[in-house]
Amino acid sequence: MLAKLFFGAIIKQGKLTVTHPDGKALSYGDGHGPEVSIKIRDWKTELKLFVNAKLAMGEAYMDERLTVEKGNLYDFLEICVRNVSNFERHPFWSKLEWLANRLRFLRTINPIQRSRRNVAHHYDLKPELYDLFLEEDRQYSCAYFADPEQPLEEAQRDKKRHLAAKLLLNKPNLSILDIGSGWGGLGLYLAQVGNAELTGLTLSTEQHSLSNERAAKMGLADRVRFLLQDYRLCKGSFDRIVSVGMFEHVGPKHYRQYFRCAKSLLKDDGVMLLHSIGCSVPAAPTNPWITKYIFPGGHVPALSEVIPAIEKERLVITDLEILHIHYADTLRNWRSRFNANRDKARKLYDERFCRMWDFYLTICELGFRFNDLMVFQIQLAKNATVVPSRRDYIYEWEHEQAPRQTQAAE
Repeated sequence: MLAKLFFGAIIKQGKLTVTHPDGKALSYGDGHGPEVSIKIRDWKTELKLFVNAKLAMGEAYMDERLTVEKGNLYDFLEICVRNVSNFERHPFWSKLEWLANRLRFLRTINPIQRSRRNVAHHYDLKPELYDLFLEEDRQYSCAYFADPEQPLEEAQRDKKRHLAAKLLLNKPNLSILDIGSGWGGLGLYLAQVGNAELTGLTLSTEQHSLSNERAAKMGLADRVRFLLQDYRLCKGSFDRIVSVGMFEHVGPKHYRQYFRCAKSLLKDDGVMLLHSIGCSVPAAPTNPWITKYIFPGGHVPALSEVIPAIEKERLVITDLEILHIHYADTLRNWRSRFNANRDKARKLYDERFCRMWDFYLTICELGFRFNDLMVFQIQLAKNATVVPSRRDYIYEWEHEQAPRQTQAAE
C-alpha cells in the first residue's frame, strides 16, 4: 500500500486518519492535536501521491478523489505543512523532488509573449470572481495589519499609505511608474496623494480596461494612464517607480534585466520601491500545483537571488523591510470572503474551480503562517543621499496622512 508508506514516513506531528480505497482506516502522526480524517477514493490517486505528492494532492482534492471527512481543508493542509520538512529531508522523496526541480526552473523563463500568456491565465478570469473576495479597491497583494482583527479594507488602505511614505511624495509634479499596476488602485491613490502624474503597466486586458475606466470616473485621466505593456518595452524617465506583487512573475533568469530596465527608467535623484513575496530560505522552485493551476511561470524569490542582481546593476538599497504574517492574515480574509460567496463563484465557474481556489488560498495562507514565506519591501536609488538617513520620515508621513484618508473613506 503505497499511501501507507508515504503517510507513515511523512506525518510525524498531529493526528491524521486516512481511509484507503480498500476501506481500511489507518492513523498517522503522534496523536497530538485535533483529529483530521481524509478518504482516498482510488488506487491511482494513491500512486500519484506517492510519486508526486505536491502536485497530486491538490489535483485529487479538486477532483474529489481525496475528500476531508473530519475537520476541514485548512486542518488537513495544516498537518501537511507542519510535516513538509519530513518530506523534503526524506532520502527517497527528496531525490524525486530534486529531479523534478531541475525541469521546473525552465518554467520560470519568461520572455514577453510567455509573460502575457501567464498573466492572462490568472488575471483575465471573469472580473466578478475578484469581487467575491477582494475589497472594493481590488488590492490583490499583502495588506498591512495593525492587528490581525483589523478590517481588510483598513489594512489595505494602510498598505498603500506605507508604500507611499517610502516613495517620498514630497515634491511637486512627480512622475511615477507603476510596474504591474493591477486594477489601478495603488496608482490612482499615489496620483491623488502625491498630486502626481502616473503611468501604470499591466499585461492583463481586463485590468487595463478597468484601470483606465476608474481613472476617467475619478477625473484623473489627464494625468493617469494605464498601458497594456511589458516593462521591458517601457520608455521614459520617472521620479518614482513602484512595483507591487509583480516581481514574483519575473523569473530569476530575468532579474538583472528587470533591474537594468528599472535603472534606465529611474531619474538620477529618483526612488524605487519593490514589494514582493519572498522566502527566508535558499530559493526553490514554486510548488508544482501552484505553477500548473494558479501562477504559471511564477517564482518566489529569496533575497539571496535578488540582492546580487541589484548590486550588479549598481543600484543602492536604501531601505529593506520584512513583513511577517501580514500576508497570512490577508489570505485568511480572502479565504473567508471567498467561501462566504462560494455559491456565486460556483455560478461563475463550477465546483471543481471552487475547490481549486479554496485549495490555493488555504495552502498559501499556511505557507506564510507556518513555513518560510514572507514579504519584502526594498527601497532603491541611484544615489543614497536622496533618501533621509533616518526612517522617521516613513512614520511621520503615515501619521500625517492617516486622518485625511480616514475622512475620505467615510
